[in-house]
Amino acid sequence: MNKIWLIIKREYLTRVRKKSFLVTTFLVPVFFAALIVTPGLMMMDKSNDERIAVVDESGLFKDRLRDADGVYYKYQQDTRIDSIRVHFKEKGFTGVLYLPAFEMDRISTLNVQYYSQGQPGLTLQAKLNSDVTNAVEDLRMEKAGIDKEKLNSIRTDIRVTPVNAAGQQGSAGVAFGVGYGSGFLIYMVLILFGMQVMRGVSEEKTSRIAEVMISSVKPFQLMMGKILGVGAVGLTQFLIWIGLTTFFWTLALPAILGHAAADAAVASSPQMANMQQMMHHIGDGMKAVNAPLLIVCFVFYFLGGYLFYAALFAAVGSLVNEDANEAQSMTLPVTMPVIVALFIMFKAVSKPTSALAVWGSIIPFTSPVVMMARLPYGMPGTVTWVQLILSMLLLILGFLGTTWVAGKIYRTGILMYGKKITWGEAVKWIFRKS
Repeated sequence: MNKIWLIIKREYLTRVRKKSFLVTTFLVPVFFAALIVTPGLMMMDKSNDERIAVVDESGLFKDRLRDADGVYYKYQQDTRIDSIRVHFKEKGFTGVLYLPAFEMDRISTLNVQYYSQGQPGLTLQAKLNSDVTNAVEDLRMEKAGIDKEKLNSIRTDIRVTPVNAAGQQGSAGVAFGVGYGSGFLIYMVLILFGMQVMRGVSEEKTSRIAEVMISSVKPFQLMMGKILGVGAVGLTQFLIWIGLTTFFWTLALPAILGHAAADAAVASSPQMANMQQMMHHIGDGMKAVNAPLLIVCFVFYFLGGYLFYAALFAAVGSLVNEDANEAQSMTLPVTMPVIVALFIMFKAVSKPTSALAVWGSIIPFTSPVVMMARLPYGMPGTVTWVQLILSMLLLILGFLGTTWVAGKIYRTGILMYGKKITWGEAVKWIFRKS
């Protein structure tokens, strides 16, 4: 055990002292924080407002196109389209919306055109289509004698609020986001840190360092020390990420929003109101998520999933030499289940109680990713205790099984050089008596 600890210490200290570890550890939270803050700052940015000149030859659309979402319509009186569509940039306009004269009986054939220097963005294109369509509908209702105010009073917008068994209000959107994020993080862990183990084993094999180390420790001890050492590095990174994320959500983000709200013009803007409403909605949704259980399960599936696959990646590393094509072909059988787990996760976050999601969260090859995608939807409603306990037990047994299999392959493969090894040969080593 003391020898395994020495290998763990060596692997851990070697990696955490690298500049790449520090860069990755601190840049990843900054990247995700930027993904959250940047859209809000863009919503407050007035430099991207669209000022659109409107040439309405029929005069029927006056005051029917309303300013919203950074798009401002400026009606041009007694202006010919041939003149303004050439000089609109000089007058400070983004583009020109041309509404030609038409007959009310043939309003469906209205040929509306938008002139600009380049192609409009998808968001602007969608808003122009929506605004003109709504204006045409208003004209049609007036012609048919339909009172729009009465029609609007009849229409309602009813939203169903999910409430769990404990009486807490939840949010399907928040559960989706937390489940997707947790599952995807586990997926990245399995791929990135598994590959690190494989590369580390392969490098030690090709450089003949393994021969020196095996003279002092058993091959199985060397494999376990490397797996646990790299896993400790990954766990350290995630603990730092959790701390930085907690700081961001509790201190940094409220400070940013508070500073923005101090500007009266921004605070009263629809964009700021929408952003504050969204943050309030996320906060309410997070209350329904069992955070302590989620954190405990995340750590378990992080470690369990990593140990399950890291042993297999270590076995692959002991089989390959310096040929990159050989390494890719040998890695494929190990990485394919992880990729399958990612696709099952896409199903699980939208339908967490489907048979595919349930079985995907129980089978060890996919459970680390899929179970973390289902858990935010609640227990014991979506995920039963039987499913969770069975999933954990099978993952532990799966780790013991893959470790035994990997150990049989590793102790032979780590000392074989210059010969291309096939999976068929590796399988024979598993069942060969010591």
